[in-house]
Amino acid sequence: MKTFVHEKPEPSTNPAVEKHYDVVVIGGGMSGLCAAIASARHGAKTCLVQDRSVYGGNASSETKMHISGASCHWGKKNAAETGILMELQLDNKRINDSYNYSIWDGVLWSKAQGTENLDCYMNTTMDKVTAGKDKIQAVECYQMTTEIRYGFTADIFIDATGNGTLGYFAGCEYRIGRESREEFGEKDAPDVPDGETMGNTIYFVARDMGHPVKFVKPDWAYTFDESFFKHRYHGDIVVYHNADDVVVLKPDEDYEDHRDQLVEKYDVESGYWWIELGGDWDDIIKSAEEIRWELYKIIYGVWDHIKNGGDHGAENYELVWVGNVPGTRESRRLVGEYILKEEDVYENRIFEDAVAYGGWPMDEHTAGGFHAKGEIPSKVRSFPGFYTIPYRCYVSKDMKNMMMAGRNISASKLAMGSTRIMATCAVGGQAVGTAAAMACAKGCSPVEFGEKYIRELQQELLKDDCYIPGYRNEDEKDLARQANVSATSSRPGCEARKVINGVTRNEEETLNLWQSAGIGAEGETLSLQLKNEASISQIRLTFDPDLSEERCISVSKAFLDKEPIGVAKELVKDYNINIKKNGEIVWTKSVYDNYQRQNIIDLEQPIVSDQIDICITATNGDADARVFEVRVYADER
Repeated sequence: MKTFVHEKPEPSTNPAVEKHYDVVVIGGGMSGLCAAIASARHGAKTCLVQDRSVYGGNASSETKMHISGASCHWGKKNAAETGILMELQLDNKRINDSYNYSIWDGVLWSKAQGTENLDCYMNTTMDKVTAGKDKIQAVECYQMTTEIRYGFTADIFIDATGNGTLGYFAGCEYRIGRESREEFGEKDAPDVPDGETMGNTIYFVARDMGHPVKFVKPDWAYTFDESFFKHRYHGDIVVYHNADDVVVLKPDEDYEDHRDQLVEKYDVESGYWWIELGGDWDDIIKSAEEIRWELYKIIYGVWDHIKNGGDHGAENYELVWVGNVPGTRESRRLVGEYILKEEDVYENRIFEDAVAYGGWPMDEHTAGGFHAKGEIPSKVRSFPGFYTIPYRCYVSKDMKNMMMAGRNISASKLAMGSTRIMATCAVGGQAVGTAAAMACAKGCSPVEFGEKYIRELQQELLKDDCYIPGYRNEDEKDLARQANVSATSSRPGCEARKVINGVTRNEEETLNLWQSAGIGAEGETLSLQLKNEASISQIRLTFDPDLSEERCISVSKAFLDKEPIGVAKELVKDYNINIKKNGEIVWTKSVYDNYQRQNIIDLEQPIVSDQIDICITATNGDADARVFEVRVYADER
């Protein structure tokens, strides 16, 4: 038993605990989390600094925003983001069918904590940056739970703060607001530049209690009548965007017919994105606390209107949760080696240094938000297809050892309206983390790395199950690419050889997978006869979870009603791998209850082989076995 002596402590300057890492990531939202995991997985000693007690940023339990992406909520087929983001979402799908945000928080936390080479500092705020003319030297952070101050140095720093805080403290060039039409030739930009941004939103959650529930409006809350809600849909209705038209459907109409448009369903159970403020304030960052209080006044006033201002079908509903952390859409955009522009998005541009992609509309919310009474709350500029995001948008032009990930990357105001979406931010984060680790290993700066090794980076991202439109597997180390591939059965157009064509998703009408014609009693076998005998050390399999489906956690009943329950039925569940030499099995492994898209099988000892058989005995519900890719790697020792 310890004995405590109550003595007056000596005055302390609280000196920082000094630590050095290869890569330091500031910000633990979806982009920062994916960046840190990717960096650590690629061998870099990595530090993740997060100022909250949970990961995920806007996607966490603190804000409860669903992760949107290039699919535009079922609007674009085969569009779902893969890589680390999908790994996290599939982890969550397996254990969290009730869409409990606390469990989702745990999924993110456990993945970070369980990643080798990654040190995590939560409840830790960066409050000082030491930088020279073109290089960040160190950052200082304070962890409020432990009262410890840290000083971090690194070879490469990644700004995933959302607000671009690291770059701002370091003195980097940044932009806020709208560029003029003349600057980049963007047809939808204003004639004169201004500081208007999209605002912040606080969500709420309500629950049907099964009996009437009263609501008494707080004295400090605003009072609204129906005139405040023009173009701000509330209650049980569906809205879809068709070009420049906004069409409203009644609850009993079939909105499944409009899955190719951006569809939104409004119900009284979840909050509304248009409860938004701050875009026309003088400084959306420095006014954050004032904006938050104003949002509280509005949100309770909106709920009062829903409950007490007419028949909105809410008699039995009780307000059970109101967010404390507003979801932020826009603030600083750090300037990189390239600024992504509106035309790049509209043209579906494929960059030579592409490392990520997007497909969400270039939406532009009205700067005044809820206070812009009578105005349409958002302009939605939709477009077909997908665009790529170049590596240069993630590399600072001012600090040689700094990269960016998230909504603060280098983009114009209009292009940022699409790139800011969390799934797009997450895949960009994985690209940045991977690049940072590879640059550290090669001893070069991010700019030098992009100039010399961009093809190597692109191939590494594809290997890690990322998607880059216009690019395919050209990895010379992948022995499967030269193999003779066959299968016990195949659907027409989904022949066995598709697993080595280099593309791991269907693109428009092009099918890029092997799909069996059912699964027989003995299973269906995919066989790869290697070109030459080799010492095998790793096999990578990429399965099909249906990339046209949503799988994001949400508070929206409309989303949850549309999402399939549980593990994707298309995913392979049980399979055996038999490594052969001269027709004899020399190594075997059985996998059961798989729920992930990418499976990586590392052999404890290299096995000399000339053939690999993958026998699939069960899926998670689909009648056929589906495999997008098989990769085979030899021991390099």
